[in-house]
Amino acid sequence: VQLQASGGGLVQPGGSLRLSCAASGRIFSAKTMGWYRQDPGKQRELVATITSGGNTNYADSVKGRFTISRDGAKNTVYLQMNSLKPEDTAVYYCNAFIYSDYYRSRDYWGQGTQVTVSS
Repeated sequence: VQLQASGGGLVQPGGSLRLSCAASGRIFSAKTMGWYRQDPGKQRELVATITSGGNTNYADSVKGRFTISRDGAKNTVYLQMNSLKPEDTAVYYCNAFIYSDYYRSRDYWGQGTQVTVSS
């Protein structure tokens, strides 16, 4: 199983970006999917998660600005980021808990995509 993230880049404060992360490979079922971010020298932190049933969870710092969604048929998770702030600058990683068959499951991570918010 591989997770391929895309959509990062440079944006001005107040701008928007949309991240995508597609899971591919031997996937029996994708459960919770989400986004995390990490600044150099800091711990990786949760941004948002979404369950297979559509329940969402957000970090307080992004509530009201970011929206997580998923396409179950494509095993893809999205992060719409609006009203971006310089403190949102980080490498964003997608994560997914995936069953590769009925019995085997584990966490997978994407390669990370850089988001830079600067004027």
